[in-house]
Amino acid sequence: MTKIVNYFKDSYKELTEKVTWPNWDQLQQSTMIVLVATIIITAMIWVMDFLTGGALNFVYKQLF
Repeated sequence: MTKIVNYFKDSYKELTEKVTWPNWDQLQQSTMIVLVATIIITAMIWVMDFLTGGALNFVYKQLF
């Protein structure tokens, strides 16, 4: 039982004393980077899906 208590005490100490947390500006900048990257990747996947679907429809119409 003491091992578990010590683990939680050490974890709390590490989170409060050793971890450096980002400030508000850094947090906003990181959020914007993730948001832009997500939008770009989503657009790329949508274009690939659209082109592949169109190509497969063309092939299916030619075969059947």
